[in-house]
Amino acid sequence: MTMPASPDSHLKSQPAPDFWRYPVQFLAFGFGSGLSRKAPGTAGTLMAVPIYLLIGDWSLLYYSFFIIVCAALGVWICGAASRQLEVHDHPGIVWDEFVGYWITLWAVPFDWAWIVAGFLAFRVFDIIKPWPVSVLDRKVGGGFGIMIDDVLAGAMACATLHIALYFI
Repeated sequence: MTMPASPDSHLKSQPAPDFWRYPVQFLAFGFGSGLSRKAPGTAGTLMAVPIYLLIGDWSLLYYSFFIIVCAALGVWICGAASRQLEVHDHPGIVWDEFVGYWITLWAVPFDWAWIVAGFLAFRVFDIIKPWPVSVLDRKVGGGFGIMIDDVLAGAMACATLHIALYFI
């Protein structure tokens, strides 16, 4: 009789990052938050919150520029880490969650209620991966493929928050 796989067994089969040899992995793994044995994507999104607290009250122009730069760098960061680990979209690569969360909070009031609502909305869209997020997640490779599903999940979560803002 075979034992059922534990919920985090997929993490045990993945290669561990080497932050000292490849510092890009430190960024890709969200300063270590992606090493969480349970729910690394959620841990990565949690790590994005304190960074948001530092940038969330920036002007919309600076905030937008920050997101664009981080997304563009993310394609390179996630692609490089993926190549170094020889695994496409290693579960511990969470830079994409950082960017997706920051996109979620684009032009949303800088307030704890919206910070929490954004966290929950982004996690739901990132986990459920509704169409077309699911298609992009399966069909697009490389650093762009790692980033694009979370960018789109963040955009969908952002739209959800803006709809809520309209009705409040």
